[in-house]
Amino acid sequence: MDGTLGISEVDQKEFDALIADALTGLTAPQKSLSPKWLYDHHGSALFEQITNLPEYYPTRTEAGILRNHAAALSGLVPHDGALVELGSGASIKTRTLLDVGSHFGTYVPIDISRDFLMQTADDLQNRYPALKIAPLVADFSAPVTMPDPLAQIPKVGFFPGSTIGNLTPERAKALLAGVRAWDGITAFIVGMDMVKDTKELVAAYDDAQGVTAKFIKNILVRLNREAGANFDTEAFRYQASWDSELARIDMHLVSAHDQHIRLAGHTIAFQAEEAIHISAARKYTPESVRELAQSTGWDVAIRYTDADARFSVVVLTPCM
Repeated sequence: MDGTLGISEVDQKEFDALIADALTGLTAPQKSLSPKWLYDHHGSALFEQITNLPEYYPTRTEAGILRNHAAALSGLVPHDGALVELGSGASIKTRTLLDVGSHFGTYVPIDISRDFLMQTADDLQNRYPALKIAPLVADFSAPVTMPDPLAQIPKVGFFPGSTIGNLTPERAKALLAGVRAWDGITAFIVGMDMVKDTKELVAAYDDAQGVTAKFIKNILVRLNREAGANFDTEAFRYQASWDSELARIDMHLVSAHDQHIRLAGHTIAFQAEEAIHISAARKYTPESVRELAQSTGWDVAIRYTDADARFSVVVLTPCM
């Protein structure tokens, strides 16, 4: 399939990057791990479970917006052009656009989890035999280069799920600027969760069934399996909290007691109650959406919302 790297090369690059990121983050004064490492095959499957939880409103709310405006959104893609999705996962919501986008030439799902991406791409090719499916294994938090011949095709970017809220403001700006620099880019469709009631926000990231906790702890499981670490997942508890000043949900793993972890020949000390910051989910207002867009070369062409304005699907177009 177009745009993929050899599996051995991907595995080695991922392993080296995982070790480097983990050691850098876990030896910093505020321990952290990059949320991109949550999405191995098991993590991606857990996240798909999260999207179906009753507390997790973003997925169903965004899905409703996409259904209500599918014709207008799919119409943004030029005839025989490409829809390019960042962090595609299982491409569930994308099918809403693919179902009505008979004029699409190519769908380019981009994801860091190679095995999950390839399985999804095969399934999509069976569902849409007339559409070219061109999966690209890449980390969208870094600049993504379109391989030939995709680079020259007119294209629309797609970034649903409010995943942009998981990026730092600097990385969110870098991503928007990077997509703006793609050849042939005509629009960028971005899902953005909005500021709302604190209890509703926290519940969405700390569900009663504990699936989100399993998802966040999976990063420790992955370090144990792939990097030979010795984390005891039961010695860390999951914690989600709302930061009103930064307008974000913070997700941490908190050490239950003093302990030492071995990782890649290093020993990392944890004190009781010391936290590892895993992820942040930023929420937006109409004003902050506009400011972010304009600072990176985009105009807000339209903002589709649900009836209660809890979530937005924003169409960005390049500033002229």
